[in-house]
Amino acid sequence: MFKKFSKEDVHSRSKVKSSIQRTLKAKLVSQYPQLESVIDELIPKKSQIELIKCEDKIQLYAVDGEILFFQKFDELIPSLRLVHKFPEAYPTVQVDRGAIKFVLSGANIMCPGLTSPGAKLPVSPGFEKDSIVIINAENKENALAVGKLLMSTDEISSINKGHGVELIHHLGDPLWNFSVE
Repeated sequence: MFKKFSKEDVHSRSKVKSSIQRTLKAKLVSQYPQLESVIDELIPKKSQIELIKCEDKIQLYAVDGEILFFQKFDELIPSLRLVHKFPEAYPTVQVDRGAIKFVLSGANIMCPGLTSPGAKLPVSPGFEKDSIVIINAENKENALAVGKLLMSTDEISSINKGHGVELIHHLGDPLWNFSVE
């Protein structure tokens, strides 16, 4: 999603009203219930949220100058900066070491990279198709990408062929390097 993202893709910027901030907080907590205890730390009451509307109906939300989440259509998706602050709050899968260089170059994740030794998928019940997941890597502390499941984790385990996760955002991509200023 952010492979060719740049400042030229930004259409408009505006401050978010406090009523919309409350709605955003509620939506984040409903999508990621583990954020409930830290939502006021994440978006402090006196902080300013800036909405940055971009090409392809992508909306970035910057809290005090740092992009913490974005929206494509209706779903709020955490940026890696937010994931690194609160890593336990999101559905997570793990790729093996062999997949790391491909993920960091923006490639979608193949099923074998999620099922081989060193990789981890959740035990049943897993995650549904189209769920947003955080991608961790074997022997690495921080998440390296955010993606969307192209099939459920149960299907990934049983089929073990083809693309399993569509990459949305990864370390070193233009969104990671995007500066709000």
